[in-house]
Amino acid sequence: MTMVRIALAALLLTTSTTALADTLVDNVRGATIGANGQVEQFTGLLFDATGMIKRVIHAGDKKPRPRKEYQYHIDGKGRVMLPGMIDAHAHVMGMGFAALSLDLSETTSLAQALTLIGKFAAEHPDRPWIVGRGWNQELWKLGRFPTAAELDAVTGGRPVWLERVDGHAGWANSAALKAAGVTAATKASAGGSIERLADGAPAGVLVDAAMDLVGAKVPAPRAEDRDIAFATAQQILFKRGVTAVADMGSSIEDWQTYRRAGDANRLYVRVMAYASGVDQMSLIGGPGPSPWLYQDRLRLNGVKLYLDGALGSRGAWLKAPYADAPTTRGLPQLNQTQLGNLMSRAAMDGFQVAVHAIGDEANATVIGAITDLADTYKGDRRWRIEHAQIIDPKDYAKFARSGAIASMQPIHQTSDRVMAEARLGPDRLAGAYPWKSLKSAGVRLAFGSDAPVELADPWAGLAAAISRQGPDDQPAGGWQPQERLAAFEALAAYTADAAYAGFAETRFGRLAPGMRADFVLVDVDPLTATPAQVRATKVSETWIGGGRVWSVEDGTTAGKSAN
Repeated sequence: MTMVRIALAALLLTTSTTALADTLVDNVRGATIGANGQVEQFTGLLFDATGMIKRVIHAGDKKPRPRKEYQYHIDGKGRVMLPGMIDAHAHVMGMGFAALSLDLSETTSLAQALTLIGKFAAEHPDRPWIVGRGWNQELWKLGRFPTAAELDAVTGGRPVWLERVDGHAGWANSAALKAAGVTAATKASAGGSIERLADGAPAGVLVDAAMDLVGAKVPAPRAEDRDIAFATAQQILFKRGVTAVADMGSSIEDWQTYRRAGDANRLYVRVMAYASGVDQMSLIGGPGPSPWLYQDRLRLNGVKLYLDGALGSRGAWLKAPYADAPTTRGLPQLNQTQLGNLMSRAAMDGFQVAVHAIGDEANATVIGAITDLADTYKGDRRWRIEHAQIIDPKDYAKFARSGAIASMQPIHQTSDRVMAEARLGPDRLAGAYPWKSLKSAGVRLAFGSDAPVELADPWAGLAAAISRQGPDDQPAGGWQPQERLAAFEALAAYTADAAYAGFAETRFGRLAPGMRADFVLVDVDPLTATPAQVRATKVSETWIGGGRVWSVEDGTTAGKSAN
């Protein structure tokens, strides 16, 4: 009897201690995607000291008792609570480095870009190379690619290497071309091209696979540089309410950066990593995907492969020639057999495969490869097609039957609209950025930003997904408006389904008992607001694992409170 009393006392003490460490956030207008795929509304959230959700409180529920069931209380002040946003396709280290280097994404003319480049070069005389990104000749209305000679005029003798906004072309000055040994005699590797002058000399822009000729000569960043870039990337994500991200194209250096942050308790965002090719996959993962590390903050899920390039640089692989360049159908990086071999190499060790495919021929080829492998590699594979921008409507049903996840970026549609019309012509626009058509066919969607190609802004993405309009509200009624999504479908693609796409649906992505307490407090309900209101959403707080990592009040990461 005495032993029973001791055991009971110990149980009561444990229960009391646990309850006193719990936190209640209430007085919120909460919304999450439920287990049934529908919207679930709630008024409060109770989570424990480990950052796991214990209860979701709905209107009419009995409220937890203070000091009995929780110790800490946070008044949500009527704000909207949503699951933390998940960016299903981004380049985390690229995002951080882009923020610390020359940014040309806001330039609207070649002259403006050259002025910024010259100013940056003058302000950083100690840098051996001038490195940056973000230029877009389409926004400049240039009608051509920029040249090395134009860069030479503002940069002098230091090498310059500037990546295009989509990361699928690079602009070099003469010093960079010389450093890389690129001459009239240099041949582009398969899957790439070198823009040339009339005499055959390199003009300054290298596309897709040819980019490595110069890019490989750029001095590699130090470990310290990488740590700073990653910390910067986390800040960018938290400000926008992003709590988890699929890092597409992780290198061993990226992975080690994340591990250093985790070991030092500075890894807060949840990173689902996809290695940059099978060699990096084997180097990082060895015999298979890594386990979840650091309280579900890091995992190597699989591998990222490239099948084609981008539409803007005419590298996307199309079934028919480009409307504005009838001599080319794009730059395929692999044929279906080569792609299938790489996919098989990853799948045999249980790695998830994500394939970059933008053009309709590229998407059809990936679908064909998945179909060919289906009998060999059974089970829950969750093949991913990254971007899936241009798809022949005849292939929608095949896409669905393959079971592939469409990892898409809504903001690309609004950014690319005018360019896509020029590249594709009117007859192929019905298959451009076909979110609703794929969803209706039974394809699961996962949404992201492709940052730093676009801003890591899920609110701009949500607005685009429900309107097919840009921030200028154009075009009236939406571009190919039949492809608009319902608000709850778009929210699912940024939360529950993005988690599913990364094998994380039992850990985060929804607000439910047993899940991680990853949430945001915002001023707008995206399920009822207008697209303009959604786009202008203000994030007041971002929480990961029951700890606040961002607050608009102090504008800094509150990492010490994160579990």
